[in-house]
Amino acid sequence: MGVVVSYAEVEELALSLPETTTGPSYGGAPALRVNKKMFARLRGEMADDIDELTGAPYGDVLMVGVADLGEKEALLAADSEAYFTVAHYDGYPAVLVRLDRAEADELHELLLDAWMRAAPKRALKAYADTVGPRPGVRPNSQ
Repeated sequence: MGVVVSYAEVEELALSLPETTTGPSYGGAPALRVNKKMFARLRGEMADDIDELTGAPYGDVLMVGVADLGEKEALLAADSEAYFTVAHYDGYPAVLVRLDRAEADELHELLLDAWMRAAPKRALKAYADTVGPRPGVRPNSQ
């Protein structure tokens, strides 16, 4: 089982990224946005639903956008305890994450990737200037 990750930790990490904000989304649940584009949100409406995997309420579930349906399928196949989906997201490039079963480093990478897809060029440059080259990008190809 993974390291327990709380939504507060997810939010703290996301808010350390340039131009990231948090605010209410569907039903008032908190969402993470960059340049007004949502890249992740807490699915508070699922908290009390019974998880088929555990037989207990879901608790904190995070929706995170992914690059495409291929990445979604790969994540679902790689770790069915941490990642799952529901019919509402059929055909949509996003995964649901059981925060109490997610590996912190893997979730950090997933959030960073989602942020990078949504971030404007100025935020990507600010990230590169403060943190260093984006993963997978050569320093002079920004």
